[in-house]
Amino acid sequence: MRTARIARKTHETDIVVEVNLDGTGAFDVATGIGFLDHMIEQFSRHSLIDITCRIAGDLHVDQHHTTEDSAIAIGQAISQALGDKGGIGRYGAAYSPMDETLARVALDISGRPFLVWRAKFTQERLGEMDTELFEHWFHSIAQAAGITLHVELLYGENNHHICEGIYKGFARAMRQAVSLDPRKGGAIPSTKGQLGG
Repeated sequence: MRTARIARKTHETDIVVEVNLDGTGAFDVATGIGFLDHMIEQFSRHSLIDITCRIAGDLHVDQHHTTEDSAIAIGQAISQALGDKGGIGRYGAAYSPMDETLARVALDISGRPFLVWRAKFTQERLGEMDTELFEHWFHSIAQAAGITLHVELLYGENNHHICEGIYKGFARAMRQAVSLDPRKGGAIPSTKGQLGG
């Protein structure tokens, strides 16, 4: 089973994350930030990665630490569950339409973390969540999971649709990338014989 559990406690957050890369998209998410819960649930459901994510964070300060640490822990769990990455698709890409919005996400589980972010929001908050934190969430998960991640909003107007379209696109791309290809026979998908470094 490609599963992992991360327990991470700091002065800012107390977090437990569990993932199953070969799941059905089942989730149990409670970060204390309603809109962030909704986005992580979308990621789980559309990637088919089972995710448990429970956080007690310093929301009396602001949402930054909780948002960042959720992404770090989920990214670490995904990386741990992937093991040596033998047999995975490695690459994933998805166009994600949502009403008037179209997002494009492409990624490589390369072991070389990098984020290209080409998306903007026209309002400061979605629900109670600061929209500036979404780019930071994707930066943090790219770093922790060791993925090269390109996120682009092609067009769109509704901020909720923009954010949800990006998360769903990320989910669909990740689903492709973590999937096992039986033709590879467990081989590392790199001519170097390893990913990263």
